[in-house]
Parts: sequence; structure tokens; C-alpha cells
Amino acid sequence: METVLLYILGVVIIVLGVALSIGLHEIGHLVPAKLFGVKVGQWMIGFGPTLFKRKFGETEYGVKAIPLGGYISMAGMFPPGKVKTGAVRRAGHLRDELELEFVEGDLHDVDEDRALPSTVARSRPKMDSTGFFNVLVQDARDSSAETVSPGDEHRVFWKLASWKRIIIMLGGPTVNLILGFVFWAIVLCVFGLPVPSTTVGQVKECVLPSTSSAQTCGTGATPSPAAAGGLKPGDKILTIDGTAIRSWDDETRIIRGASGDALTFVVERDGSPLTLEITPVPNSVTTASGATVTAGYIGIGPASELQPQPITVVPAQVGANIAGVGRVLGNLPSELVNVVQSTFGTVKRDPNGPISVVGVGRIAGEIATLNSTPVVDRVSAMLQIIAQLNIALFLFNLIPLLPLDGGHVVGALWEAIRRRAAAWLKRPDPGPVDMAKLVPLTLGVSAVLGVMSLLLIVADIVNPISIS
Repeated sequence: METVLLYILGVVIIVLGVALSIGLHEIGHLVPAKLFGVKVGQWMIGFGPTLFKRKFGETEYGVKAIPLGGYISMAGMFPPGKVKTGAVRRAGHLRDELELEFVEGDLHDVDEDRALPSTVARSRPKMDSTGFFNVLVQDARDSSAETVSPGDEHRVFWKLASWKRIIIMLGGPTVNLILGFVFWAIVLCVFGLPVPSTTVGQVKECVLPSTSSAQTCGTGATPSPAAAGGLKPGDKILTIDGTAIRSWDDETRIIRGASGDALTFVVERDGSPLTLEITPVPNSVTTASGATVTAGYIGIGPASELQPQPITVVPAQVGANIAGVGRVLGNLPSELVNVVQSTFGTVKRDPNGPISVVGVGRIAGEIATLNSTPVVDRVSAMLQIIAQLNIALFLFNLIPLLPLDGGHVVGALWEAIRRRAAAWLKRPDPGPVDMAKLVPLTLGVSAVLGVMSLLLIVADIVNPISIS
């Protein structure tokens, strides 16, 4: 029963960590949007039925049932379609056809500096709505227009300068990057990294060269000097031949240089000192550089302990994490092929490949139930998972495809380039980029992401990645 409760606790911790990361990601969009005057109607964590919501000011905050994402609803994400020509009735007579254009969201008469009647300015231009894709585009424009309340026409997203829109869309991924730094800093600088201690972690039963592939001792095998001399896992080595042992490297250096010479070990066992006589034997051992040499050997391995690291190691760790996630994203097509083959075939699943939230929850549950592992190590492992999730969210959202943040950034950059080029060439301002035209592509990308998520969830149920 305790194991089940620990498993559930591990899953809950990760779910809360994911929800926190998603919520703060959306805060990263929300804050700059409000600073730049955009009306934000909703801030939501999750999708599906709403579990909780409360309105503060003009924004509704809430949590939905499926914690697989989040969003904020900004007014006027897409610009209205342009009106090129039209007939306008004014004061009982029909004017000649005029060329009209949207200027900062309002209709103006290009031929003369006179604003058109409000009834015309508020009317939605009649667009060609034939064709499936055109219907999708127009529906997107209509939905965007419905988010704009009378009097808030100046508070829409699409009217912002390109650099402001870029800041808003990069706000979310930037928050995830910062969270990645924070969680890795906690892991490295508060808990620390596992390093060899001066405590014996394992004692070999017999002498096995490092070049041997054997995992067990055969009949008649020579007992290891450590086993013969009485060393046991958990013994803390204090001195060897009167030399104080402050690190595992100290112990290794002395033993390897004393082949055939009896050594006096003073260890701490159950809180009391104990003296043992052990004679290293010559054996093939592997050095730190990977070379194989003949040196003294007694057959012991160190136990690891967490050692806090300086803050200067955090950027390198985050960089390594980013590189690892980047490799997975760069090889995503082949990684997904591996997932399919390992789920429905006999191919072994890549333990470093993509994984769903379900898989992450399973790993968290396994970590929580490792009763043989100190609690501090399990907490550190949980925080590492949350740190890695935030780095993954940071990179994934930068992919330059809608509906991801990177797609909106690319649209804003393209608009800035077009306008700058037009100004340089002394041509008319081309106006905003009509991102609504990319809605069919957005739906396609969303469908692909949905299928990919479903595939990974099935894989994490049928053939999960395990820490064992």
C-alpha cells in the first residue's frame, strides 16, 4: 500500500510541476501583452471542461480538466481582411467607387482626407468565402473580430508593432528557460551532483579484470582481496597505512601503487573504527583516461553522495540539456519511427527518445517508490525531470510553425522585414501580414501534434521507458 501511495505521490508531483510550468509560460505571454495594452480575455491552464475559473478585472483565470497545455486569449489576433473597392452611399446619393484600405483598423477614404460614416467603418467587408480553406480563414477572422469589444479596437494584438508582438510571443518560452535555470540551480547547487565518496558501495566477490565480460564469479575463482580481508559495503575508509583518505581518488592512488604489499585499512563501521589487513593483487584496471594498465586491485567500488556544485556549472548543464533536447527534436521523424517499431514490433525503444506526459508520470512514480534510494536523491531526481520539461517546452515552442509561439514570431519578423523593405524602396506600406491565411496550415500542424501525442501516450502504456 505504501508503494502505491508513493507512486501516486510521484505522479502528482510531476503533474503539479507541469501545470506550474505551463501556467507560468502563459504568464510570460500575459504580462507583456497587458503592458502593451492588449486586451486579454482569458488565461487558462489545460483544455476541455473548465474545473475552476474566476474573473479579475477584464481577464478570466481558470483551470481545465486536461493539463496538456494552456493559452491566453488576446483580442484581435488576426487583422481584418482588406477592402479594395466598394460603393458608399452618403447623404442620399451614390458616390463613385473609391479605393478603401484599413489604416490602423479604421476605414478611410484614400481620395480625400475624410472619414467614412461609422456605419461603414464598422461593417465587416464582404469576402470571397467559397472554398473550404477560404471558409476556415474567414472563420478565423470572424472569431478574432468577436474578441474585440466596442471601444477596444485600439487594444488588439495585430496592431502592435512587430517587436512588441515578438516580445509577447517569446515571453512564454523565455519563462520556461528561466525555470529550467532555476530548477537546475536548485538541483546542482542545493542538492548537488552524485560524486564518489570515501564509503565502500560494493565489494567484488572475486578478481575480475576490467577487460572481462563476465558478470559472476565462476567455480574456483580467486576471492577478491577486499572480500577476503573483511571489507563490507557501507564501510567508510578513514586511513590506509596511516594516510588520511579524503576522496576516493586518494584510496585508488594508494591501492594501485601497492600491488603485492599488505595495507592497513582503518574503516568506520556502525559508528566504530575497525582495522583490516588487505593485500592488493595485480590486475588489469581501467584508468580515468580509459587506458587499461596492470595495477594493484582489491575489488571495491565507491558509494555515491550528492555534492553541491558552484553556480557557475549551471549554464553548462542547461546548455547540455538544450543540446540533448535539440537532438531529439532534430531527429524527431526517425525517433517517431523507432517509437512505432518498438510499440508494435520487436525493436528496442530508445530510452533517450521522445516521451509523453504519461511516460514522465510513470518515471516519476518509479522514482518515488525507490525505497533503497535516499529521499534527498529522489527529490533531486524529480526536480531534474521538471527542469528538463521546462527546457523541452522552451525549445518546442520555438519551432517556427503555427500554432506554436515560434510561428507567430516568424510572422512578426516577416512583417517587419516587408515594411522595412518597402520604406527603403519608397513603396507604400504593405500593411500587416495576414496570419489568418495560415489557419489551414495551423490546423494541419495541430493534427500532426495530436497524432504524435497519442502515439507517444500509447507507447508509454504498451512499451514504457523505465529507469530500471
